[in-house]
Amino acid sequence: MDSSNIVIDHLLIKYKADQKWTRKVIEQLTEEDLVWSPTPESNSIANLISHISGAARYWFDSAYFGAPLNEYTNIEFDRGLQMTKEQAMEISKKTYDSIIGVLEMMKANPERLLEQPYLDYPSFDSAALNNKSTVLEMLLHQFRHLPSHTGQIIYIAKMRKGNLVWD
Repeated sequence: MDSSNIVIDHLLIKYKADQKWTRKVIEQLTEEDLVWSPTPESNSIANLISHISGAARYWFDSAYFGAPLNEYTNIEFDRGLQMTKEQAMEISKKTYDSIIGVLEMMKANPERLLEQPYLDYPSFDSAALNNKSTVLEMLLHQFRHLPSHTGQIIYIAKMRKGNLVWD
């Protein structure tokens, strides 16, 4: 097996697990739990779900599914962001399905890992990435970034519920 497939397989396992854990957490929460934050300056689970979605949309949907790059907004950081349980489930599913779709596309065409899909965009710098970043660099950056937010979601849910059911 070539090393690119090993990397992609590992990323697929991780993102499928994050999708599963996020779904299991949301199922156990009330809508009040989703919008609660530990402090006025902290993110709620709704903020984090929205942020994960925004980051995936910004880095992957634009490059591979034709979403306009300028659709990315910072509403995920709005204090008081409201979200129903159904919306949280739908946003989370769509987001992880999109990430998994990109990974499966890369697995079928591993040479695309070295593509630079944003070269034709105006120069930008965001989170150590820029318009010259390769798909592999974007995937590795998001592999560090997004799972940390999954951990925050689980931590906040535990603050609200105590023990969570994982089976």
